Amino acid sequence: MTTRDLDSSTVKSAYARWAPIYDAGCGPVMVKGRRAAASAARAVGGRILEVGVGTGLSFDDYDASTEITGIDLSAPMLAKAREKMASGRYPHVRDVQLMDAHSMTFASAAFDCVVAQFVITLVADPERVLSECHRVVKPGGRIILVNHLYSEVGLAAAVERWAAQRTRSLGLRPEFPFARLQAWAHANKDAILIERRKVAPFGIYTLVCFERSRQARAA
Repeated sequence: MTTRDLDSSTVKSAYARWAPIYDAGCGPVMVKGRRAAASAARAVGGRILEVGVGTGLSFDDYDASTEITGIDLSAPMLAKAREKMASGRYPHVRDVQLMDAHSMTFASAAFDCVVAQFVITLVADPERVLSECHRVVKPGGRIILVNHLYSEVGLAAAVERWAAQRTRSLGLRPEFPFARLQAWAHANKDAILIERRKVAPFGIYTLVCFERSRQARAA
């Protein structure tokens, strides 16, 4: 059994506490997954939406071939991202906005690629967020996710279930199953699973990539 989805108030509270130490505490831990997602997004290029951009840790992972827009639910995290933008080091970052990924204000088919790093397991309604990502990406565009996903069986799964009950207040959820992502894609005829792979060197994180069918018409 997995835990219920996190509510937005828990996530907001947790990441307000994380904001001052996030780069130092989480940056080194997540660097391989973060770079894998950004590399996949750079291969698409163009206008990229970062859902859950946080403090802007990923800004260094993009280049002039991309135009980055970021959104996040946490104002304290975004304040850190804006400090990075003010340094002038990231001309490829166009904007960051306080926005709920469950109900984005962007026009349909506005982006070439949507990236969500360490986000989809933490939102109140993952399927709704995926559908919003699907809406705002162009036909032929890609949704790139990177996350730790539930091990499903064995000792690792047991540890993840145990930890899940004890880390909710920290805004963490270690036992979210890939099956939910797969079920969402099966229910959406225009979403195609392109890739699912473990991120080297230890396979702690999984990169999942969906493509919006080129035959899909923008709403």
